[in-house]
Amino acid sequence: MINMEEQNKLLANVAKRLKGRVTAYAIGGTAMMFLGIKDATLDIDLVFDTEEDRKAFKEAAKEIGYKEQDSIVVYGAEKKNRPEMLKLKNERFDLFLNKVIHFIFSDDMKKRTGQTNQYGENLILKVASHNDIILMKCATDRLKDKDDARKIIEAKEINWESIINEAKNQVALGETTAIFELGEFLEHLKYKMDQPIPAEIISKIFGLVKRQAEEKIK
Repeated sequence: MINMEEQNKLLANVAKRLKGRVTAYAIGGTAMMFLGIKDATLDIDLVFDTEEDRKAFKEAAKEIGYKEQDSIVVYGAEKKNRPEMLKLKNERFDLFLNKVIHFIFSDDMKKRTGQTNQYGENLILKVASHNDIILMKCATDRLKDKDDARKIIEAKEINWESIINEAKNQVALGETTAIFELGEFLEHLKYKMDQPIPAEIISKIFGLVKRQAEEKIK
């Protein structure tokens, strides 16, 4: 586990070794720490726009001792667009490129980022919206992801319409299962984890799933 202070020191250490400007987006537990929802996280989740930026960050992290790890061990072979992973002792970077498994880190998500943090001259870190974090948790869909979603719901006011609209946007971008996966994810949170998700929101999502299936048949 790594806490906020340790994470900031680590990112500053990486930034010192970057040869040029790199921009990344904090998602998952990393973003939740910036948003004050978690005190510590198992891994530092970052999304990059370009392979060049990801490679530069990775090389800088290797200079301070981080080693590559096979992401299949954590995410499973069936998951697409797994991150490149780097590990040192119990600390790990998960470095995604544009996609978080099969969800696209869309232009709209980038526009909704709130905090912007700068480390040294070369590392710019933008923090994803808590609403978008919930949607991306559907992609990885591990037990800890459901627990993280629960923490977000308990800590923040949720804009369910924003989440639904982004799921629809994901479908438009080619991620055809996004709305269905969101429905399953929220259904589990509501009925298995007793989270206060409005029943009409889940009904609306599965209504969209039904309409999507009907349009596919036509």
